[in-house]
Amino acid sequence: MKTLIIVIHPDIENSAINRKWAETLSRFPNKYTVHQLHAAYPDEKLDVAAEQKLIEGHEKVVFQFPFYWFNCPAFFKKWLDEVMTYGWAYGRQSGYKMAGKKVALAMSLGVDEHEYNSSAQYKYTVEELTRPFELSFQYVKADYRPFFAYYGIEANSSDEWIERSLPGYLHFLDAL
Repeated sequence: MKTLIIVIHPDIENSAINRKWAETLSRFPNKYTVHQLHAAYPDEKLDVAAEQKLIEGHEKVVFQFPFYWFNCPAFFKKWLDEVMTYGWAYGRQSGYKMAGKKVALAMSLGVDEHEYNSSAQYKYTVEELTRPFELSFQYVKADYRPFFAYYGIEANSSDEWIERSLPGYLHFLDAL
């Protein structure tokens, strides 16, 4: 079964790495369903039933986004609030439609990985900063998997640096 990649980027046309990832994955329609949230909903008014049906049609779901302000884009939070509803994602025996689905995050980060630790500038690891996602997906009984992160994009936005991210990302997706 194909992997659903939900791309959440408020300015994908001017993105270096997330645009490249989405374009690359789109070349493999037999393996990946690439769902660009901002393109599907430019007014950010979600069709909750359509989003839920899309999730139900896939066993693996990856949320791809730039990690900034130590969090996700606001539209991802809105998606979580509106799509993961009582009776569908949790709360009743007939709910838990995400139960058992493999769910992961794929993030681009501006700074280098070594900056995310207790003795560095940002004081916390990315694992610690993404803990709310882990808890949210565990709450709905999804199989939350370790994330994919590609660091250093602020200082290394060359085509070569971006191209170097692709094998690792594709391997991550295939290993889910």
